[in-house]
Order: sequence, then structure tokens, then C-alpha cells
Amino acid sequence: MALYAAYGSNLSATQMALRAKYSPAQSTGWLRGWRLSFGGADIGWDGALATVVEDPSSDVFVKLYDVPPADERALDEWEGTSLGVFVKIRVRISTEDGDVSAWLYVVDGYEGGLPSAHYLGVIADAAEEAGAPEEYVLDLRKRPCRSIE
Repeated sequence: MALYAAYGSNLSATQMALRAKYSPAQSTGWLRGWRLSFGGADIGWDGALATVVEDPSSDVFVKLYDVPPADERALDEWEGTSLGVFVKIRVRISTEDGDVSAWLYVVDGYEGGLPSAHYLGVIADAAEEAGAPEEYVLDLRKRPCRSIE
């Protein structure tokens, strides 16, 4: 099985159980030297989409899942890889048991734009559910979001 590193709404085990029901959570960790950002505002239905970008001064909290091939295909479909919305990359994740290799999705587009307040709240709730540190969750909840037009 392949390790998947979730950093957005898929931090929620409840949500992952709906999207990839045979993919148990393994652990949590940190994507070192990257930061949570948003992009693809022109392709998102509700503002910009969560992504990660390299940034030596930042870290992103992740939850690792063991994903069998069938669930990986289901996640690829959900994330729109065939439509060019997201692409998969391999990264190194720091865990309490050492570094591991995992894949994750990044927006295949320009960084920028703001997420909706609802989407940002979903990500913050998922991070809290996954056991992210309180200050990490608080920082998510304080991020700027898209105003309703």
C-alpha cells in the first residue's frame, strides 16, 4: 500500500472513510519546508483550493493513510486529477517514528486567491479532529477568506 499525506479536509477520518473506505489512518506528521496555501480560484467552486507550496520557514500538519490501489483511484477521481485540477507529488513526511515517503495532491495552477469561510472552517475542523496542535488550528481559523459577493 502507498502512504497518502492529507493536509486539507481529508485530515478528517470521517471524510476519508467516505472517500477511501479501505484506507486506515496510520499516523500524523509534518511536511517540513512547505506551507499551506490556496490556489486555483478560477477552478474552485467556492473560492481557492487548498494546496501546499515550498517554503523553508514553514511546516504543514498532515495525517498519513495507508491507501490501497482501488482507494487511490477513487481519491484521484475525487480530487480531479484526470481533469487537471490536482496533481500528485511525492514528499518526505517527518513523524515521531522517523521520516517516511508519501504522496499528496497539489493544485495544478497558480498560487493565490482566497478560500471561502466555509471551506477554511472545514479544513480547520478536520485539522482539529486529526489532532493538530491548538496553535496550528487557531492559525487556520484566523486566515483571510473570501467575502461573499
